[in-house]
Amino acid sequence: MIRGAIFDLDGVLLDSMAIWNDLGARYLLKQGVRPEPELREVLFSMSMEQGAEYMKQQYHLDKSSEEILDGIQEMLQDFYFYEVQAKVGAKELLTFLQEKGIPMTAATSSPREHVTRALKRNGLLEFLKRIDTTSEVGESKHSPLIYQRGAEFLGSRPEETLVFEDSLYALQTAKKAGFRAIGVYDSEGETNQAGVEETGEVYLNNLKEFIRYYKKLESE
Repeated sequence: MIRGAIFDLDGVLLDSMAIWNDLGARYLLKQGVRPEPELREVLFSMSMEQGAEYMKQQYHLDKSSEEILDGIQEMLQDFYFYEVQAKVGAKELLTFLQEKGIPMTAATSSPREHVTRALKRNGLLEFLKRIDTTSEVGESKHSPLIYQRGAEFLGSRPEETLVFEDSLYALQTAKKAGFRAIGVYDSEGETNQAGVEETGEVYLNNLKEFIRYYKKLESE
């Protein structure tokens, strides 16, 4: 029996992973500076603060690290507020689960204001009963706390709660905590797609595929 669903946002409901992959390059191009081809890999393991300092030193930018960080954050905000689109099949899946009487929340590592604006603009916010963020919970998705908070709010036990994730580590966290982990493909996200496929109860190339999977469960 499924009594609740928790959705990651970036790479699951929102087609937003690309911005995180090329944010540094976007910023440099806006400054009239050509980024190095491997910039994405260089910045991947850095915090935003570290990345700002790296770009200041590496590209001799005539700005303080704080000014660079502010510029990057402004670009990120503009992307969520005005550009990011819903993932294919997101609204169809949320509508289906709502019609089945399954309440839904979101669990995200992104800033609340950013994702709230993006969800509202794409007509998805109304489907979600609540949004939990890792910064507000105080623990990353290496801990199951954000999922446990969501399930508690939904009034469902972990084994009755779906968790949709595109990142392998988050999917593994949810599964180890007893949740029904659903793997979601995103072309700009997790590099270990085989791991996502192996970990999830089902692996979705498109969110609408879950509707067929759910109907199959109902018929069994």
